[in-house]
Amino acid sequence: MTAPTPSADPVQSSARSDASRVPIRRVFVSVYDKSGLEKLAAAFQATGVKVASTGGTRTALEALGVEVEDVSEITGFPEVLDGRVKTLHPKIFAGLLARRDRSDDADVLAEHGIGLFDAVIVSLYPFERAAADPSMPAAEAIELIDIGGPSLLRAAAKNHAFTSVISHARQYDDLVEAVANGGFTLAQRRKLAADAIAHTAAYDGMIAAWMAKQLVDPQDGRDAASPADARSRAADAPAIR
Repeated sequence: MTAPTPSADPVQSSARSDASRVPIRRVFVSVYDKSGLEKLAAAFQATGVKVASTGGTRTALEALGVEVEDVSEITGFPEVLDGRVKTLHPKIFAGLLARRDRSDDADVLAEHGIGLFDAVIVSLYPFERAAADPSMPAAEAIELIDIGGPSLLRAAAKNHAFTSVISHARQYDDLVEAVANGGFTLAQRRKLAADAIAHTAAYDGMIAAWMAKQLVDPQDGRDAASPADARSRAADAPAIR
């Protein structure tokens, strides 16, 4: 007598067939911390995921055998100002923010030749180094304030109905699994988005605290960020529109 074929795990089958999954076919990767990239490289190569990236990240991924489209090839504009401006371009952000249930959004993408990104993977410049080192020159610390990274994370988080956002290397294993299983579910994307927004909020808070420490009156050492001093300076300052 032939033994019955074991049935599939209903929980696992349900999770894999979740209609809210968005397959991950094209990703944007820009990471300061390159650790763990080998996991992503292997997953991208195994599944044919297309990868776009920036300078150092592109070099690291290519060294792992991944074919990478450089951001400048997408935007038609080189990185400028020593890398201060490289990802802030409509051909990147429209690809992250387009609403896939809107035909007018699709029309805009088609008109301007903009491709969709299904996920963004970002690790931010380590501003915590500046926060922890009072001897670091202000000019050096300023260069550790990430601009494009938080913008990428926030864009993908805002559009989490369609776009997945990876803000920590500890999420790489989840991404590898999602790539193999048809993408993240909406619930998973929502959780990733919440994590990304919390991460950028903490990052901005760290920068704000550092900035406040720079606001010391050289005449008497008072904290210029104190309420009384702030009101005094505001009264003396010219109106700005």
